[in-house]
Amino acid sequence: MRDIEIQSVKQRFGIIGNSPLLNYAIQVAVQVAPTDMTVLITGESGSGKESFSKIIHHLSPRKHGQFIAINCGAIPEGTIDSELFGHEKGSFTGAQEARKGYFEVTNGGTIFLDEIGEMPLGTQARLLRVLENGEFIKVGSSKVQKTDVRVVAATNVNLLQAVERGQFREDLYYRLNTVPISVPPLRERGEDTHLLFRKFASDFSERYHVKPITLQPDAVQELLRYRFPGNIRQLKNIVEQISVLEYEREINAATLRKYLPQEQLNQLPALFYPAAGAESASGISERDLLYKVLFDMRKDMNDLKQVVFDLLSHQQEDAELLKNNRHLFEEMRPFEQSAYRAPERRSDGYVLSVDEPEEYEEKVEDISHETEEESLSLEHKEKEMILKALKKHGNKRKYAAKDLGISERTLYRKLKQYDLEDL
Repeated sequence: MRDIEIQSVKQRFGIIGNSPLLNYAIQVAVQVAPTDMTVLITGESGSGKESFSKIIHHLSPRKHGQFIAINCGAIPEGTIDSELFGHEKGSFTGAQEARKGYFEVTNGGTIFLDEIGEMPLGTQARLLRVLENGEFIKVGSSKVQKTDVRVVAATNVNLLQAVERGQFREDLYYRLNTVPISVPPLRERGEDTHLLFRKFASDFSERYHVKPITLQPDAVQELLRYRFPGNIRQLKNIVEQISVLEYEREINAATLRKYLPQEQLNQLPALFYPAAGAESASGISERDLLYKVLFDMRKDMNDLKQVVFDLLSHQQEDAELLKNNRHLFEEMRPFEQSAYRAPERRSDGYVLSVDEPEEYEEKVEDISHETEEESLSLEHKEKEMILKALKKHGNKRKYAAKDLGISERTLYRKLKQYDLEDL
């Protein structure tokens, strides 16, 4: 494919960048567009997968048909079948009238199923039937209906690993993966990061009526070194923050560094990951993150001590080793300060000091209670963060989930877990 054709596609769909990996992904999308083949787009969250689904639709014979983008992770498990395939009147509580699903409404068009890895297994079986035979059945009906819909799916998870874990159907994976398109993460696109920065800076200067920000050479190098775990979406948010908050329009490396979250935080669970800086807009502070890490480390350390202690206690010849290093096990199970005596194992698996079994049982009880309190405090923290996010966004769950860094489906599950569904 000629470079001029790829550039034309980029201009039409607002794609910025000249990375060879990006150009190849565009080339595959353009080549597969005129066909009716199913396409699976893979790439990290925020890398721009939806743009490729639009390229495929608008360059296809279906371009005059309807295009619908659906986030499978944002639809609750109990209603996703109804949303996709429709339902009959009275088929479930609240179904006061019949409703058409997306596969019926989009007949002759294209459906983009984002976050396909979040789709429940039951719904996956229904989707497979549509892909194989073009047939579906509404919820509460026995009548088979036909549809002519092209499916483009996307995911930011490894579906093969999901198949191995039993979370995704193997037959559906191979049916979806007819033509794979891999969208490269921002960190693999080299100078594209700076091009995107300049584009976003220009957009925000028009929106907020300010002079566009520019990067000094040292700031450009800092920008290109950063890994951007949130990809294009994260870069756009950072450019907007700088455009609004900084008085100086020429940004140096030190200033830019203030807006780049510490990469050490990238490995934390998504719910505890802050959007930027020490405290995100939802009020999830660095202190909350440290609490989570410290509690997990303490629990892991105590578990490790338990394993080592039990292993050594099996053999009488290891008693001397325990005696010489007993201070390492004091938090897990206290030792008497008098002369050490060989331990013995109780019927339920606990190791007791021969001369103070009753006292030890009481201490084990205290430790168990302390561990339970730690667990409860973590649940309390998580519940508190969810409430903060909901309050900030006026109980709009979509935006609260985005702020917390989790899917809307996960947020629904957490609300049910903590009895917050009525909020």
